Amino acid sequence: MFVFLALLVAAFGLIVIALHRHYTYWQRRGVPQVRPRYVVGNIERAAGGQVQLRHFNQRLYETFKKGRPFVGMYIFFTRAALILDLDVIKDICISKFSNFQDRGVFSNPRDDPLTGHLFRLEGAQWRAMRNKLTPVFSSGNMKFMFPTVVKVGNELVRACHQAIGDSRQQCELELKELCARYTTDVIGTCAFGIECNSLLDPQPEFRRRGHAVFTEPRHSQLVQTFMLMNPDWARRLRLKFFPDHIIQFYIDVVRQTVELRQREHIKRNDFMDLLIGLKAEDERLALNSDGIDLSQGLTLHQMVSQAFVFFVAGFDTSSTTMSLCLYELALNMTKQEQVRAEIVRVLKEYNNQLTYEALNEMQYLDQAVDETLRKYPVVPYLVRKAKADYLVPNTNEVIEKGCLVVLPAHAIQHDEELYPEPDKFNPNRFKPELCRERHAAAYMPFGIGPRACIGLRFGKMQAKIGLINLLKHFKFRRSANTQVPLQFIERIFQITPASGIYLSVEPVDGVEVAVIKKPECNLIQGTVHSTRRQSDNTSAELANTELKAIAWPH
Repeated sequence: MFVFLALLVAAFGLIVIALHRHYTYWQRRGVPQVRPRYVVGNIERAAGGQVQLRHFNQRLYETFKKGRPFVGMYIFFTRAALILDLDVIKDICISKFSNFQDRGVFSNPRDDPLTGHLFRLEGAQWRAMRNKLTPVFSSGNMKFMFPTVVKVGNELVRACHQAIGDSRQQCELELKELCARYTTDVIGTCAFGIECNSLLDPQPEFRRRGHAVFTEPRHSQLVQTFMLMNPDWARRLRLKFFPDHIIQFYIDVVRQTVELRQREHIKRNDFMDLLIGLKAEDERLALNSDGIDLSQGLTLHQMVSQAFVFFVAGFDTSSTTMSLCLYELALNMTKQEQVRAEIVRVLKEYNNQLTYEALNEMQYLDQAVDETLRKYPVVPYLVRKAKADYLVPNTNEVIEKGCLVVLPAHAIQHDEELYPEPDKFNPNRFKPELCRERHAAAYMPFGIGPRACIGLRFGKMQAKIGLINLLKHFKFRRSANTQVPLQFIERIFQITPASGIYLSVEPVDGVEVAVIKKPECNLIQGTVHSTRRQSDNTSAELANTELKAIAWPH
């Protein structure tokens, strides 16, 4: 017994010594660090939902930015360097991109197909997939999809009129949900050829499943953070990121869409068609332990993953940006009138038709969207992983292989030296001449370098089309329930208003739109209406029945 206790004490002592050595890594190298807690590192409060990691990053940035290119931090057992110098960020993301290509986040396509998408892929798999998917976001495809997005934009106007009724007076609406229903319909149409009809029915199956991705996590925030920042350990533990019913839903959607298009020879030149073009003829040859082998083509699960990220990334980020832009314009009526005047003027030059060319002429609207993304970057910080030792420019300090680098986009975009009065909404910051003078790393809501967001142009296009339609037909003002300043949900990664965005809405004089009626289910015409259900744990049989309607093309 004495020997056993002695061994136990010795083992415990060795663990404590190892942990102490690990969590003093930066200190021993002469790099400033905030004292961490064993196991959780510096994210104890963030993982507990008490404070977002972006706030922790901002405090470090403001404290050390003048004297240091980076400071040290710990994310669970992973060492990370918070980069403070814009030149170093540019070097990492552009000049030394090959060394910092990977994000080092969790991906487990074997057990959770929805994690095998472009955002999470690494190395040769990412490069191959990026090259294959880039053509769908070309200018030609943007123009091709433009009329479809405009059509949904018109439905957004009708849905807003329906929400406020026949009254010509002000009516309070929650804009975040309305914008999310719009972007759900846009992405569903462009990516899957599906009329989701979220604007007509606030609770269709497709919308509920998209919403569940963010509101029904499989694990607690602590476990999610562990998985994201310790992907190798999470893969060994065979962890999944998404609930099984969400995984199965998207698999069934894509499977039935693909089968229908191939059987009926349907071509739409959209995102799904591109994936079908990449589909493996023999799925057995395309299977491997890593999850991607483009020499044989994509398996169904790999197609599901790419379609899933297109949908999720497109509907939530754009709807958040739209609603936050409306929020800021409601608090700044002079700027709102300036945007509206530009919209009316440009549309008049194009016979009141919203065309691709007209959209690109609305410079002040574009500036307002850019300023919204500066003040509220949906992704508050970027993460990269060093594949080899990296000598920080103009120093003798090295960021070693395997270390994460964290790029604090939110902190940089709120730096008063770069953006005077950073909490003030000022679209004039993004006049073309000022943008040309600005450092490349001073504005990165979509990232910078080769791994910047592939859907940047599509995301901004759908957001601006929605804003044009809303601002042309409605005025938005602060209401009794408008939260000033906005509070955000701290337990999730992306910026999300905690209590929605409530604004007073009234029609613009002289602009009328007929209120539409909610359609019935009609598979021949391609409309979709899903019956609300109490349980989200839908069986495969039930999902197959519902998805016959959802996957019908139009």
